[in-house]
Amino acid sequence: MQHLFKCLKRVLVLSVTGLTIAPLLHAADVAGGVAPPKLVLVLMVDGLPQEQLLKNYDLLAPNGFRRVIDKGAWFSDAHQAHAFTVTAAGHAAVLSGAYPYQTGIIGNDWKTRDGKFIYNTADAAHKYLDGTPTTLEDGVSPKLLQASLLGDELRYANNNASRVFAVSGKDRGAILLAGKTGTAYMYSTKTGRFTSTSYYMDKHPQWWENFYASKPQDKWFHARWNPLFDDAKIYARALPEGQVSTQRYNMTSKMGYMYGIGETSPGSLYYRTLLTGPYADESMADFSVSLLKAENIGLNPKGATDILGVSFSGHDYVNHAFGPESIQSMDHLLRLDRSIAKFFDAVDAQVGRDNVLTVLTADHGFMNTPEYSTARGFDAARIDSAELRTAVNLIAEKKFGIAKVATQHMVGGWTLDYAAIDAKGLKRDEVENFVARTLLEQPGIGYAFTRTQLEQGAMPQHRIGLLVQRAWHRQMAVDIVVVQKPFYYFQTKAPTLTSVCSHGTPYSYDTNVPMMFEGRRWIKPGRYGQYAETVDIAPTLAQILNVRVPSASEGRVLTNALVGVSDTTQR
Repeated sequence: MQHLFKCLKRVLVLSVTGLTIAPLLHAADVAGGVAPPKLVLVLMVDGLPQEQLLKNYDLLAPNGFRRVIDKGAWFSDAHQAHAFTVTAAGHAAVLSGAYPYQTGIIGNDWKTRDGKFIYNTADAAHKYLDGTPTTLEDGVSPKLLQASLLGDELRYANNNASRVFAVSGKDRGAILLAGKTGTAYMYSTKTGRFTSTSYYMDKHPQWWENFYASKPQDKWFHARWNPLFDDAKIYARALPEGQVSTQRYNMTSKMGYMYGIGETSPGSLYYRTLLTGPYADESMADFSVSLLKAENIGLNPKGATDILGVSFSGHDYVNHAFGPESIQSMDHLLRLDRSIAKFFDAVDAQVGRDNVLTVLTADHGFMNTPEYSTARGFDAARIDSAELRTAVNLIAEKKFGIAKVATQHMVGGWTLDYAAIDAKGLKRDEVENFVARTLLEQPGIGYAFTRTQLEQGAMPQHRIGLLVQRAWHRQMAVDIVVVQKPFYYFQTKAPTLTSVCSHGTPYSYDTNVPMMFEGRRWIKPGRYGQYAETVDIAPTLAQILNVRVPSASEGRVLTNALVGVSDTTQR
C-alpha cells in the first residue's frame, strides 16, 4: 500500500509540474507489446506508377526501393482509391486515411461557382520566409485541409512531444504531409532553396542559414543530365529518344540536357528546370539529411516517436514532360533510387534501422502518351477540353436557348449556369441529364455524372462510380463530372505542348501505386496480394503508435502485416 501511494504521489507531482508522462505510457502500451518506433519515415514519389518499379526491379539498388520491396510488406494491389488522381488529393489521403470528399482537397486547384480560383494550400495570410514572392498559386498553409493527419493525432496524444516534419519539391507535397501541427519545407523555384512559411515559424532556424550559406543548390548549374549507365542496351526497355518532344520549361527531348543553359549565373530558369530531372530530388535528399541531423529527428529527448515525410517531386515533372515510357523517366527512376539509398544510409546512421518504420507510396500513377498507346493498338487520342465544351454548349443552346450553359471547366468536369436555367423556368436535373447524355455522344468520353446523381447517392454500382463519389465534394465540386475513356487525355491546345501526358483518372494506370511498410519489429515482410488502399496507411500506423485514427479516416488496419496483431476482417 505504501508503495502504491508513492507511485500515485509521483504521478501527481509530474502532473502538477507540467511534465508529461504520455510518451512513457505510450512506449509501454502498444500493439503486441512492442515499443513504438523512434521514427516513422513516410516517403512518397510524386507520379510513380507501380509498374515502373516492377519493370525496372533488376536495375534497382539493394538499399533503395528494394529495401522496402524485399524486406518490407509490399501491398502489390494498392490504389489511390478516388477519381481525379492528382498530387494534392493523393498526398492528403495518405496520412489522413480519408478520401477527397472528406479532406476537402479535391484537386490541385478548383474554382468556386462565381469563378474564383482556389489553390489547394493557398493562404494569403502567410508568406514564404526566404523572400520568394507569394501569390495565390503558392502553397503557404494547410488552411483548406478539413481533416487531421496522423502527425496531428500523435502530437495530440503526447502533448506535442513528437516532432513532425515534411519536405517536398512541391508546396502541397510538404504541407499535406505535415498537417496542421507539423512543420513543412518546400522547394522554391525562385531561389532553389527549401523554404518554410510564416504559418510554421517566424524565421528559419540557424542550421538552415548555415546549410545555404555555401549555395549548395547551385552545384548543378551547367551540369548535364546524362544516362546513369553507359551501356545503351540497358535502356532498350524504354522508348527511344525523340518520340514525343516538348518544350516544357524550354527543355528538349534529348538526354544530356544542360541545366541553366542560356544563363550566365544561376537564376529562376535554372531553378525551375532543375525540377524536371534528378538533381532537385538529390538536393532534397541532401536538405532532408541536414534537417534530420540538425533537429535530431528520431532522437526525441522526450522519448516520443517523430515523423518525417519526404515527397520527391521530380518524377512527376519528368513523366509529364517525356512520358513514363521514355528513357528520361526510366533513368530518373534509377537515379532517384540511388538518392533514396543514400538517404536511407543517413537515417540508419542516426536513428538505427531497427528503430525506424518506413512507408513508401505515391500520390498517383501515370498514363502513357496517347501516341504510344495508339502505336500499341489501343484506342487513344488527345481531347481538347475547350473545343469539347464549345460543342456541347452549342447543342444545349439549341435545346434550351441558353448560351454557354456549361460555364467553366475545373477539376473533374464542368459547372453549369444554374441562374440561367432557373430564369428559363427549366428543371436543373433535366438540363444536367441532357448535358451528360450529349457528352457521352462525343468522341473519347467514357462517363458523365450529374450533381443530382451525386447529391442523391444515385451513382451506378461499379468502381468508377464509387471512385467519383469519393472525390466529389458537394460545396466545391462540379455539376457535371466528366471522365474520359481509357488512354484518352484532356488537353487544351497551345502553341507548344506543356505536358505530353498526365494523370487524374480512376483507371488503374493512375490509381495503382507502390505501397510498402518496412520495419521488422512491427511489420511482417512479404508480398500481400489482397486489395489495399493508400487510406489504409494512416489507421495502420495509428495502430502501431497506439493513437486514435485521424478525424475523417475510412481506411482499415492492415492487420495481416503487423507483428503481434491478428484480425481476419477484410474490406
